[in-house]
Amino acid sequence: MTHAQHTAQVMGLVALELAGGAPPRVAALAQDAAGELAGRVARDLVGLVPQVATLELTLAAAHFDPAEALRPGWPLHRRLDELRQRAPGRDQGPLVIAFGASADGQVPRPFQADPDLVGGALRVLPFLLSGTPEDVDAVGEALEEVLIERGMAGADTAMQLQDGLGARVEHVRYMTLHDLAAMMALQYQHQNLDGLWPVIETALLAPEDEQWLDAPPEPLLRYSGGEVQMALLDAMAWQTRNAPPTDDPERLSRGYEHYLMRQRQLAAVLSAHGIPVTFAHCPGEGDLCDHLRTP
Repeated sequence: MTHAQHTAQVMGLVALELAGGAPPRVAALAQDAAGELAGRVARDLVGLVPQVATLELTLAAAHFDPAEALRPGWPLHRRLDELRQRAPGRDQGPLVIAFGASADGQVPRPFQADPDLVGGALRVLPFLLSGTPEDVDAVGEALEEVLIERGMAGADTAMQLQDGLGARVEHVRYMTLHDLAAMMALQYQHQNLDGLWPVIETALLAPEDEQWLDAPPEPLLRYSGGEVQMALLDAMAWQTRNAPPTDDPERLSRGYEHYLMRQRQLAAVLSAHGIPVTFAHCPGEGDLCDHLRTP
């Protein structure tokens, strides 16, 4: 994936696979340490794809949940690019630029992670590679081929991240946003969320398009105009739509509660990806889809 704003860019990530599910104790490296880390990242990437040396590297030494990197408009990388453009030395050739915490440990507002998205096994640090379209295209293609197989960070890079962030790290590797999206799609499949991924993918890659999740017994929802509308069904409408194979009141009640829990789960996943969710009341009669089509 590339992002163009004055220059062509490859959007990448340093991915920390955590051990034991314990989140890092520190939100971001201090500025001096961030500069050291950026130098090591540049060295690692050049070792994998030598053409990286022709590009400018910009790194945020703060970690995030993967869903924060996979949001419409790529806000993490967009913020990083905005700061990159204000960095000194613009006419001095390819630079290595890093952004870390202040001397008192405060993380700049653009790189404050969502406090509600903690506890996952993976945290990511965003970076940009910027340059001419020709150089960026060549590097982007090479990285897509190389990182998935050989994208492990150097031992000293991994050790600095582990010690500096106070994390128990199993692996540190580099990936593109394409790699992360593919990994998340597979993870959601394993978590029985694969029906939701086409909605997220549409919001990321084709935000002007429309996408439905219309597969009972899943909640009914529609992505359009940058947000998701989810059908809010009462118990009778839910029963009419899903036709559960029972007329036992207790089993019907449990089935409806499960549906409500599933609805909350899908809404939480969408919100984690920065996709707004609103609820549309849909009565039991008529075509439920027509109610979602109504502005």
